[in-house]
Amino acid sequence: MQHTSHSRSVRRGAGAASLAVAAALLLSACGGGDSSSSDKADKVAGADTGTKAAAPSASASGDGIKRPKVVLPKGVSNVFEGGKTGDPKQDAVLADNARNLDAINAAITTDAKKLTPALQFYNKGDALTAALAFIQGFYDDGRSYVGTTRYYNRKVTPLKGGAVALTYCQDATKTYPKDRKTGKVTHSPGSADDYAFFNERLEKNDKGIWQSTSVISGAGADKCAG
Repeated sequence: MQHTSHSRSVRRGAGAASLAVAAALLLSACGGGDSSSSDKADKVAGADTGTKAAAPSASASGDGIKRPKVVLPKGVSNVFEGGKTGDPKQDAVLADNARNLDAINAAITTDAKKLTPALQFYNKGDALTAALAFIQGFYDDGRSYVGTTRYYNRKVTPLKGGAVALTYCQDATKTYPKDRKTGKVTHSPGSADDYAFFNERLEKNDKGIWQSTSVISGAGADKCAG
């Protein structure tokens, strides 16, 4: 599995980076660190890791499941294109994926340790380890980001055993790197490097949550730009 730095702030300096773990999560805006060590993942966790209509808020839930509260800071937002599919299972998968992306991006831009319960709620195994290591890279580099990330062309495909594959595109042309210490935001024009393509595997747990177990990501200019 691969992790690909996907926004302009990191693509121009680091390009694609491989994680030592078996899966990786792609996050919005500014790319992540190149970290691949599990000790960095533990450091973030602070605990054991054992129609173009925007979808409803990723934090909203009508399924009765008690979920961790996730709030993105002012100036940071995610847009999930595509409304209801009409299939309850697919809609649930898309909703939990959106909530997961909100949780990951909130961990980058606010407080990773406070968001650990949410990360553990929506990720498990290699995906959780990779997400925590990815987030830690932002802190190690003293970076955050501002702006809006767009997720679109989201498609759910059933797999054997009850799991699903979710493919989608990410547009980070409207996100900008932010220095965590000084608060300075660097604005620059978007480019083809700001698009990423994901192929993610999700499995439903006994609580009814569609958790991410792995994600393969790569440059999305050919599949997603335009």
